[in-house]
Parts: sequence; structure tokens; C-alpha cells
Amino acid sequence: MSQQPGGGRGTLLSDSAQEPPGSMLTGAERDAAIRAVVFDMDGVLLNSEGAWLQTRRDYARSLGRVWTDADHAASMGGNLAGGSRLMVERLGLDRTPDQVAQDMLARMQELYAQQLPACPGAVEAVRRMAAQYRLGLATGSPRVLAEPALRRLGLYDSFSVRAYGDMVVRGKPAPDIYRMALDLLGVKAAQAVGVEDSANGLRALHAAGMGRIAVLDPAFPPDPGALALAAVRLDHLDQLDVRAVQAAGRARADAVLPLDPP
Repeated sequence: MSQQPGGGRGTLLSDSAQEPPGSMLTGAERDAAIRAVVFDMDGVLLNSEGAWLQTRRDYARSLGRVWTDADHAASMGGNLAGGSRLMVERLGLDRTPDQVAQDMLARMQELYAQQLPACPGAVEAVRRMAAQYRLGLATGSPRVLAEPALRRLGLYDSFSVRAYGDMVVRGKPAPDIYRMALDLLGVKAAQAVGVEDSANGLRALHAAGMGRIAVLDPAFPPDPGALALAAVRLDHLDQLDVRAVQAAGRARADAVLPLDPP
């Protein structure tokens, strides 16, 4: 029986999620057995969402503008280029997205240099998953920010592959960065589960056709429509285990929703 949201131990939104890890698999299920777990970084592994929000607010204020919570929600999970375009559009700036991106990068490098902390349970969760699956990273942050953070947390070598936000043109909610991670891992979407915190990230996983786990942060909750895409909802990374990964894999949607019109 599925647990109800807010139960304190996460929610498995599938009755089949209650089967033990060693249950019998059909041939088709065996072909689609989960081989990889792909993590987002900001808000999942690194407690940096608040820093991004405050930096964008301070930047907007310096230009006589206001960056709202709704603006931040729209930018969460995306890459630096996409977030900068959004700032230009929403704030009506007379600067180019590239200029805004460079300004934001300089400010964020100062904050990352102050050693932003890991999210609770993140280091242990990554190491726990690495003992069972191949791991990938798919973060909207550029390599210059993400790689030093991973090394500082001692997690860099836990990932077989790493896809950074500056390696793709379209950030989340486009599926490009997750498709890149899958290609680098050499696995199919049906063989991978992603771990996300943002609405854009969950939509990117859905569009990529992967299994979806949401790690909930009360300070930055995804909208209900995006949260409904997650087969498994966890209140804390301590709850991320093989059972949760298997549940997300079994509940994965068969169809990939197109982001672009035909």
C-alpha cells in the first residue's frame, strides 16, 4: 500500500513499488533493469539554491529591478545561459544574456569559493548508490562551478560521467542534458533513474523518458504538475535506496512527451 505524502518516510506512488528487490522479472523487465542513477547537483547534492536565489535578487536590485520567487522557480534547474536569458526577458534589461551570464558567474564563483555545504545525506546517498549502480551527473551549473564543488565534497570520482550545464544549448526542462548523460553512460532511458528537486528538472527527466525521484525541499517546492511526474517522492536523501530506485524504474512512463511542436 502506498504511503501518503507528508508521512515523513517519503512516498512511493506505485503499489508495485512494494515488491521486494529480489522479485522475479519478466524478459522485458530484465532488459529494462535499472543500470544507472543520474543526479542533479544544485538543491540535491549541494545546498546552493538559496545562494542562486539571493545572487539573482541582489543582481536585479543593483539594476533597479526585482527578482521574484516566481522568477526563481522558472529558472531553477536550468543552465546559466537559459537563466541569463530569462533575467534579460523578465527584468527588461538592456544587457545581453552573455553579459548577464558573466556577471552571475563571477558572483557565484565568490559564493562557491566560500564552500557551500552539501545537502543533508548527500555524500552518503551518492556513495550508497555508487555501490549498486553506475552514476551520472546532470547539472545546470557550468563546469567551472560544479567540478570544484564535487571535488570538495569528495564525490567527483563517484560519478562515471558528468554532464555540465555549459555542455548543452538547451537547459532543463529540455531533456538534452539527461540524454547526454545517458549517451555517456551507454544506457537507455528505460535503464536509468534520475534524482531531482526542481520542476524543470523533473520535466526534463520525464521528457528524456527516465524514471523520476523527487527529493523535496520545503523552501523550494516544485509545482504540483511537475511533482506529479515523480514516481517516488523523498523527504530526505537518507531515504534513497535500491527500493526507491526500483520503484521509480517500474513506474517510468512508456511514452516520452515532446517538448517541441511537430
